[in-house]
Amino acid sequence: MTHRLTGRFEAGSRWDMKVLVIGSGGREHSIVKALKSSTIVRRVFSWPGNAGVALDAELLPGEIKTHKDLGLWASENGISLVVIGPEAELAAGLSDELRRRGLVVFGPSQESAQLESSKIFAKQFMNDYGVPTARAQVVTSVEETLKAVEALNFSPPFVLKADGLAAGKGVFVCSNREDLLDAARDIFENKKLGSAGERALLEEFQLGHEVSVLVLTNGQQYQVLPFGRDHKRLLDDDKGPNTGGMGVVAPIDLDPKLKAQICKEIIEPSLRGISERKFLFRGVLFIGLMLTPSGPQVLEYNVRFGDPETQAILPLLDGDWADVLRSIAQGDVPNLHWRKEATVCVVMAAQGYPDSAVKGVAIKALSNQSEVFDSGFFQILHAGTARAGDDFVTSGGRVLNVITRDSSREQALERAYRIVEKLAWPGAQWRRDIGRD
Repeated sequence: MTHRLTGRFEAGSRWDMKVLVIGSGGREHSIVKALKSSTIVRRVFSWPGNAGVALDAELLPGEIKTHKDLGLWASENGISLVVIGPEAELAAGLSDELRRRGLVVFGPSQESAQLESSKIFAKQFMNDYGVPTARAQVVTSVEETLKAVEALNFSPPFVLKADGLAAGKGVFVCSNREDLLDAARDIFENKKLGSAGERALLEEFQLGHEVSVLVLTNGQQYQVLPFGRDHKRLLDDDKGPNTGGMGVVAPIDLDPKLKAQICKEIIEPSLRGISERKFLFRGVLFIGLMLTPSGPQVLEYNVRFGDPETQAILPLLDGDWADVLRSIAQGDVPNLHWRKEATVCVVMAAQGYPDSAVKGVAIKALSNQSEVFDSGFFQILHAGTARAGDDFVTSGGRVLNVITRDSSREQALERAYRIVEKLAWPGAQWRRDIGRD
């Protein structure tokens, strides 16, 4: 389902790309590193970036604050490609603003971004195009939520999803009615998710194994990236609250028949819907799947690279990501080749995450990289750090991502955890069972 590249760069221009990466987390640091290592990129810029990204990219001036500012700066500075990382920027229409200025953008339109920015829109879209997904009902209050449980005859655990964007914190998996009541109150009465929780989906729980499927697409043709498995819960053995993701392993080996089924029953109907609705989609369609006993079911769509899936998948490409991303942005879908290796991403989070992350704690090991030196491929990506004098300090919930690549998952895991132990700061949290299920 791919076609070969057309309209490749002229020889004289291939070595002079200037790329702007939008975002400030570990995903964006991973993209920056991939672009920095490209043979066709001369300069990498980032907005707003973070303290770690600043080691690998040039951060834009502080006076740039709006989408209009970004578009003007990118136009005036001859940016060859803009890569948009965060869903919030896509939902707010940044890609549309930049394209209006004639810029080449990796990222779908605001219209397409509804597939992620509204769980209710996405659920209706799936139903319209026959994409297998769990039964669900829209609810707008605690009372409606409890009535829907009875009407749909759902049994625990229950799944309650805030409709809007909630930075990975809008999904509640409730083991009993009391937990569901608490979640509904937090959404509708306590307004903990703000406008993202004005409406919600009560969804039937799906039992199985979760798989992350990232699809590079121009809205019609597509290329599937290596499958990964994200670990969402904060604690070992999938306990504790949901998070934005605590770690990933890739690739996940699936039966070829199952892969073909995913393409036929899920990816292709999804892209047919995008095409029929004439959505401008040049980027990544991220499909969160649950592999259930009755077949794969879609949990959610995202319209951008996943975080932390990206951090584990990008190092597997046997090729040049700048070439790939520019091609997709121009509407071409390249054939890709992958390393026959395994990658691991372990997320290190701040004390108190995901509720109230403790900020300002020094990460002393980052001041002396020799202490975490390791043979073979590894990356220490910054997701939530800032500078305080000579030290890096915690400034967000998910703070660092440790990525390793090796000939086997076991070797990659062993090396990743060795680095994590050396990086640990007081109060740091991480799961110790990534990739061991």
